[in-house]
Amino acid sequence: MHITGGLEVRGMPAGAPPLAALLLLPVLFESVFSISFFLPVNSRKCLREEIHKDVLVTGEYEISEQANTKTNLKITDSSSHTLYSKEDATKGKFAFTTEDYDMFEVCFESKSPMGTGRVPDQLVNLDMKHGVEAKNYEEIAKVEKLKPLEVELRRLEDLSESIVNDFAYMKKREEEMRDTNESTNTRVLYFSIFSMCCLIGLATWQVFYLRRFFKAKKLIE
Repeated sequence: MHITGGLEVRGMPAGAPPLAALLLLPVLFESVFSISFFLPVNSRKCLREEIHKDVLVTGEYEISEQANTKTNLKITDSSSHTLYSKEDATKGKFAFTTEDYDMFEVCFESKSPMGTGRVPDQLVNLDMKHGVEAKNYEEIAKVEKLKPLEVELRRLEDLSESIVNDFAYMKKREEEMRDTNESTNTRVLYFSIFSMCCLIGLATWQVFYLRRFFKAKKLIE
């Protein structure tokens, strides 16, 4: 079972221009992802999310304890490379930096010898942050001895860079989709021409074949 969540834009006027919505999209991608769900015994639930390249991802989880039940946590990418793994997980944190744009999967698996129905479901709380929200600006301020205003400027600078990168990625995807559409249209055109040539050739062969057949039967001269 896969759990997915949607993003909801609040406080936006009904008649807001499309450009405003587009400008909000990169900011929404940097928001905190938080979810709570119940994990039945001897079951597995996963959450998937697409994240850009070179993005810091941090998370914090907490799983309610149940007797004779162990819950394993595993984070992998689309190539099944393990980014984080914890057996008998109850509470903790994790962090990693993405190496490429990919689909990442966070899986919780419950195991118990008691069997299904005999043990109550476990409550799982998961908070994930990535991009600007994942950075600890308080620690950065302490290390670099920054003033509050400088910290806020640093955060705005990182957010602006993230927005620029998101727009660059969307532009790249648009170019890739346009190239794919052009390539597909070209292939369809060539296939259509080939199909027409085959039909014309088949029709011509049928005419000559029927003409010879009727002549052999002396139905026509």
